[in-house]
Amino acid sequence: MIYLIGIFAALLLGAGYVLQQRVAVTAPLADILHWRLLLDLMRRRLWWLGVGAMVVGQVLAALALRLASVDVVEPLLSSNLLFALALAALLSRQRPKPAEIGGAALLSAALGVFLAVAQPRSSSHVSGVERMGLVAVGCVAAVVLGTVLIGRRRGLVGESIWLSCGAGLLFGLQDAATRATLVDFDHHGVLSVLRHMWVYVLLACAVLGILLAQSAFKAARLSYSLPPITAAEPIAGIALGIALLGDRISLTTLGLGLESACLVALIAGVALIGRSRSLAIARARAATGAGG
Repeated sequence: MIYLIGIFAALLLGAGYVLQQRVAVTAPLADILHWRLLLDLMRRRLWWLGVGAMVVGQVLAALALRLASVDVVEPLLSSNLLFALALAALLSRQRPKPAEIGGAALLSAALGVFLAVAQPRSSSHVSGVERMGLVAVGCVAAVVLGTVLIGRRRGLVGESIWLSCGAGLLFGLQDAATRATLVDFDHHGVLSVLRHMWVYVLLACAVLGILLAQSAFKAARLSYSLPPITAAEPIAGIALGIALLGDRISLTTLGLGLESACLVALIAGVALIGRSRSLAIARARAATGAGG
């Protein structure tokens, strides 16, 4: 059941990304990293449709995170790029290329082997990690700020890639904060949730992550802006799940080697799919006529 929920959540997330990017690309270039960008997008019905798909996907992701650990759910959610590829190919009326099929196969194999080898185990105990959580939030915030500053000094494609990395890190922290909030709610109720940091971290990551992601979608085509999000989010989510939430994976020498190879293969598969010609065509058509 957890795998079905995770895959369906990934499908909706991928569809949401494609729909949002088709609208974001039509916004003024000067609105990158400005709140005006979100205000403009909020007036577009197609963008809200994309947001709705992502919200439902996030709700399903939250349910999955409630049923299993971050390091189980995150690899499943990373397959959203596969569904984005399929939808972009459908919208552009282009068949996937051999490189795209190869990337999809590599990504799927990496996910399956990682889950089989890592044997991830979750923990429902997250109390007493507020101080460590503050340190983790501060570190993620510093890295995200660095990606924004570096991106601003690059061309539009470079800026898109760096902003996407920052958005992916924020989404990974959001996933970990979601898990902590749900566990806190189960143990202590609504009032306890409101007294602790995790729900506010969740909301802040959601808003800032959306701003960075939409800015990246505007700066360059989806083939540049989506793969970094898809790669950074699970890596950040898994690391934070282990560091903050007590999740565990296999630590044998052979297991670590295979897990590392799977993560490399995951990134390689994401990169192959991200170079999809159909994603680029979908962006070009959106720029010339798909408003909202």
